[in-house]
Amino acid sequence: MRVENSISTYPVRVVIVMGVSGSGKTTIGSLLAQALNNAPFIDADSLHPPENVQKMAHGIALTDGDRWPWLMRVRSQLDIEATNLLKTQDSHTQPLYVVCGCSALKRSYRELLARNNAEHSTGQTHDTMFVYIKVGREELARRLAQRKDHFFDPVLLDTQLSTLERPDTAREAAVVVDGMQPVEQVVKEACERIWSK
Repeated sequence: MRVENSISTYPVRVVIVMGVSGSGKTTIGSLLAQALNNAPFIDADSLHPPENVQKMAHGIALTDGDRWPWLMRVRSQLDIEATNLLKTQDSHTQPLYVVCGCSALKRSYRELLARNNAEHSTGQTHDTMFVYIKVGREELARRLAQRKDHFFDPVLLDTQLSTLERPDTAREAAVVVDGMQPVEQVVKEACERIWSK
C-alpha cells in the first residue's frame, strides 16, 4: 500500500510514531516508512548516548536532563533528513515523508520535536504529526518479556507509563491508533489517518 496524496502545506511531512517501550514503534515505523513512498526511517533509540543506554539497561529511569540532549539530536536528524529529501527529490511529483520511531512521552518533548532546527535548514521545510500507538499494559509487559537484544530493562515499563502524557488530538497534530491490532492493520490505519490530516 502506498500513500499518493497529502494535505500538508509543507514540502515534507515528518511522521513520528510514538508510545512507550514495547508498543511497536520500530516495527510499525519502518513498515509505515515503506508505505509512505519509501520514506527514510529514523530509530530514535539509535541516537541515545551511551550513558542513557547504560542507565536503561540497568533499570534506571531517564530524567529530563538525560532526555533533552537526546531529543535535540533526534530533532536535528529529522531536519537533516527533511532537507536532504528536498535536495534529492521533487515534492511536486509525490508527497515527501520522513518517519521516526520515538517515545515522545511528554507534550513538551513533542513540541521540541515538532520545531524545525534553524541550524540545519533555511526556512520551514516540514510539518510534523504524531502517531500514538496505544497498547494496554498487560500486552506491553508480555511483549517486553519476550523481547531479546534490546537495552531497555522491562522493569522501567511502569515508569514510562507514568511519564506518558497521551497526545490531545484536539490540540496537537496527532492521531491515536489501536496497537492491539495486527501490525498490518495498524500500518494501514496509520496511513489512512496521516493522509486525512
